[in-house]
Amino acid sequence: MRTILLAAAASLFAAAPAAQAGPRDDAETRIARAVEGRVAGEPVDCISLNRVHSSRVIDDEAIIFDAGSTIYVNRPTAGRDALDERNILISRASASRLCSVDTMRVYDPALRTQTGVVFLGEFIPYRRVASR
Repeated sequence: MRTILLAAAASLFAAAPAAQAGPRDDAETRIARAVEGRVAGEPVDCISLNRVHSSRVIDDEAIIFDAGSTIYVNRPTAGRDALDERNILISRASASRLCSVDTMRVYDPALRTQTGVVFLGEFIPYRRVASR
């Protein structure tokens, strides 16, 4: 098995704008902003990790995986309260896919300890609307 770090750099990048902004937008507003200009497709059970460029956490709500032309939104079925954009998500994957039956451990880099586990749900693909 190989260990995959998914959000280490993204969490640092995402924290910078939040420090500049005034009151934080709620989770649904941040998700809507992330998928703006895209249309939701049918949920899928797995995504290919070799297509994922980056990921980011929406506190207490979702994980967004950027696969270039498609953005996947995953709302974990359990453990959402452990999601914090400053933390790192780690998955033990035996294959090059991440699936809805997988779990991800949440680590706090400041405390250097695991702070939770999330149980992934279905992945909702969002694709750009073709312009005419």
